Amino acid sequence: MAEKSPSSRFGDDWPGKAVDFIDLVVNTINDRVIRPIILIGRAIVFGLLIAVLVVVVAVVVAVAVVRLLDVYAFANHVWISYAILGVVFSLVGLFAWTKRSPSQRDAGDA
Repeated sequence: MAEKSPSSRFGDDWPGKAVDFIDLVVNTINDRVIRPIILIGRAIVFGLLIAVLVVVVAVVVAVAVVRLLDVYAFANHVWISYAILGVVFSLVGLFAWTKRSPSQRDAGDA
């Protein structure tokens, strides 16, 4: 009984089929594991970057408003500028507080 050669046992194109199978496995792993990890990483990095930029812009705008009010509106009475900015921030905070959704603990008390 003659033993078959590897090319006749697996077919004539077994190296091509093996490469196609490996390519399929690599693409499947890439689509189901690697791509979601990359997307989550990008979302975290861009979210942190946007948060830091928003904080920096908010601080710069607040400083600019205090300087403008102090120099042009109230002639070196900086406490009035601080009071106005404090009132504005307090009103914005109160408005945001009224728009919040109640937590589970608050809903149980009512």
